[in-house]
Parts: sequence; C-alpha cells; structure tokens
Amino acid sequence: MTTEHHHFINGAEVRGESGRFGDVFNPTTGDVQAKVALASKSETEKAIASAEAAYPSWSAVNPQRRARVMFRFKELIEQNMDELAAMLSREHGKVIADSVGDVQRGLEVIEFACGIPHLLKGEYTEGAGPGIDLYSMRQSLGVVAGITPFNFPAMIPMWMFGVAIACGNTFVLKPSEKDPSVPRRLAELMQEAGAPEGVLNVVNGDKEAVDTILTDPRVQAVSFVGSSTIAEYIYQTCAAHGKRVQAMGGAKNHAIIMPDADLDRVVDDLIGAGYGSAGERCMAISVAVPVTQAVGDELVRRLKPRVEELRVGPSDQSGVDFGPMVTREHRDKVKSFVDLGVEEGADLVVDGREFSLQGYEDGFYMGGCLFDHVKDDMKIYKEEIFGPVLSIVRADDFESAVALPSNHQYGNGVSIFTRDGDAARDFASRVNVGMVGVNIPIPVPLAYHTFGGWKRSAFGDVNQHGPEGVRFYTKIKTVTSRWPTGVRSGADFVIPTMK
Repeated sequence: MTTEHHHFINGAEVRGESGRFGDVFNPTTGDVQAKVALASKSETEKAIASAEAAYPSWSAVNPQRRARVMFRFKELIEQNMDELAAMLSREHGKVIADSVGDVQRGLEVIEFACGIPHLLKGEYTEGAGPGIDLYSMRQSLGVVAGITPFNFPAMIPMWMFGVAIACGNTFVLKPSEKDPSVPRRLAELMQEAGAPEGVLNVVNGDKEAVDTILTDPRVQAVSFVGSSTIAEYIYQTCAAHGKRVQAMGGAKNHAIIMPDADLDRVVDDLIGAGYGSAGERCMAISVAVPVTQAVGDELVRRLKPRVEELRVGPSDQSGVDFGPMVTREHRDKVKSFVDLGVEEGADLVVDGREFSLQGYEDGFYMGGCLFDHVKDDMKIYKEEIFGPVLSIVRADDFESAVALPSNHQYGNGVSIFTRDGDAARDFASRVNVGMVGVNIPIPVPLAYHTFGGWKRSAFGDVNQHGPEGVRFYTKIKTVTSRWPTGVRSGADFVIPTMK
C-alpha cells in the first residue's frame, strides 16, 4: 500500500478531502514512494481558521514562556536529528551530511528565536516633554503563513515559523509537495515542545492552496522562497490584498577570482559551492569569474579533473559528493540548459549529461558539468539553472568583474577571492548584490544577521530571520503618555511641538 501524506491542522492529522494527490518520488531509484494530498480552498481555510482560533491565547503568552517552547523544540530537533536527516534525504536526494546541515541551519534560527524576550523589547524616553513619556512596543500580527521550496525542507520552514511563532503569531505552512515529510514532522515536534494546538499548521498543496493563503483576509503576512517568477506573483498578489510580504526569488551567484587569490582554496570552494546538493541551492556558486585570461586558463586546468572526479551516488551512501536531483522533470530541465549552452557556443569542458549509475539507472542522476568561455548575453548566464553546472565567464580586469554581478538581473549573493584587503573592501562596498562573501564560497549570514538579496532575487522590503525577521513578524506601536500635575491651562489649538 502506498504511503499517503496528509495535512496537520489544529494539532492532528487531517486527511485530504480534495481527491487530488501528487507523487512523492524516491530520487535515488526514480520510484514513487508516496502520495501527498493536495488541499482544496476549503481545506486550506480550515488551517487558517485553526491558526486564527489559536492566536488570542498564544499571543497572550508572555515572551519568556514562548521562549521556553523554543528551547524545548531545539532539544527535540537535536534528539531527532538522524531521523529528520534520513527522512529529508529519502525525498530530496541530498546526501545525509548535507541533510544534517539543512536541519542544523534551520535550528540556528530557532536558537536565535530563543532570545525573543530581549528581541521584543521596545524603546522608552522619559520626559520627552513636560510630564510626557514616550515608549514603543512590538506586537504580533496574527495569522501569518510561509510557502517554502523543495530544496531546503527543514531550514527554510524553521527560518520562517521559528521567529514568527516566538513573536506571538500563529502559522500556516505550505511546504513543497515534492518533499513534505520533514515539515510535517517539524510541526509535530513543535506541538510536543509545548506549542498549543493550532499554533503551527501544515497544509500540503499546489496553486489552489497558495492562492487561498494569498487572498484570505485572515492571513496578515506571507513569507515565500522559490523562483523569481512566482516570487513576483506572490508579492503582487499579497500587496493587492493588503498583506505584508517577503518573497525571495532566484539567483545567479558569482565568484570573482582575482590574480592574487589562492587557487587551491578557490578550486576547493568552487567544487563544494557549485556542486554540493547537486547545485539545488539558491546560494550555490554557478558563475566563476577569473580576472585575466591567465587566471582563467589556470582555473580551468585545475577545475576540470576535479569536476570529472566528482562522486555521484545514492544519497544514503557514505563517500558521495552529491546525490540525485529531486525529480526527473527537474533533472531533464537542467540537462536542457546544458544542451542550450552548447548551442549558444559555450565550451563544455566537462559533460555530465549522460551519467548513469549501475543498479540505479532510473534514479534522477546527473554528473557535474563545467562550461568555459560563457558570455554575458547567453541564456545559460542570464537564467538560473539550479543544477550541477558551473559556468566560467572571463573578465579582463577588476572593473569588468564588478560589473557582471552588478548588472545581472539577480542579486542574491556574490563572493570575491583575493589577498588584497583594499580590493575586497572596494568590491564589497560597490557591488550591486545583497549578500557578499570575502574568501567565503557561500555568503549566507548566520542566524542573528539577516538573509536577503536584491533586484529580482527578492521582492519586499524586509529580509529573512535575524532582526529583520522580528520586524517582519511584528508591528510597532508607539505610546505618548502624560500624567499631569499642577493646574490645567485650558485648551490648546496649536499642534504640539518641542519648541
């Protein structure tokens, strides 16, 4: 009998009633391992109603007690790490060690959220005027929602609901239907940690569920991570319905390699950041920019054998660099980009399209690909490929290298590799990209800073997690109070000032 994944609403499993199901694959073998119920509008509304009912009492819980739930949730995640990583690996295809990293990076945001009593403290000014005190407070929004992608089924949900719930909101999570098991398990653990029924609900679905979340007036804010096309749609629809929104889109992350860079370290970093998780990361390095032709030639000479030697295999086996891709459809899409790059005239130095693994011929595997002499007018440079494909775009000088990521439609992350502090500082200041690494291959900030790109990589004004996450999931209220003493002086028809 095929396993079925259903919804988690008001603290219990709720079986799907729409009659629609999606396939959940085992990427290692290519087999369908489960079915996931796709929610109707009415089923999604039940999840929203559950969160709405839970909100008054949860928001009234003081921040320290909410923090205790987060501390307990953190302990439960650590106790169940092996189970979560194995579950994630079976549905996504990333190797176990990378799956552990997925869970751990989400857990770090939960650790940040444990400090919510301090993070919610407002400001106070005594004696702002004669007998007048001013203070501000941060208050929760109500029901909020998150729509998350397949590539980080643990990390990104925790980025969202951890901060939101700690702030006193209740949450509706619509995870990717490609790998739904981990988000559901996280909701169960949150309830085990002490969150009341309805505080965290999980509804599986597709566009029907998404559109219900975007248009329902009970949902006050929506957080999204996915492609830029959908991010823009999420942003526009939420704005049209008066909702607060943060919508993170696609990326084309560049690595600038200066002539003085340590090329041994650069090659190691490019291999890990470009091909880890089969390139299915929004922060993957997909473009290497060697500065000068000589650096480009040497970089290709060193990269070629390393890409050819990449170990691709089942995600649950040790010694594997990366596993299969999430679905056959996505793998074939990535292959079509490689086909296009050859047609456009790029030099395919390493071709991983025909990779096949004995005994796993139906798995969604693809070997690493390496392009050289890619030009900035090629589609393989302009578009996000989201697979194990690294493109080399050569730059003649520093200014040309700065211009490439600065002028690209995406502005998620960029890194520069150099021993020159002045060049690094100048680059970090001038480059038109939201997150910058200096000798760092994947410039993802730690949980107590904020994550977010620029241009078509992000729609909305407030970023993910860190202080920005607290701002996103709260509204500020400012109180001006006076406790008068002495004799009243009568009405004053002039606007108050400090003059």
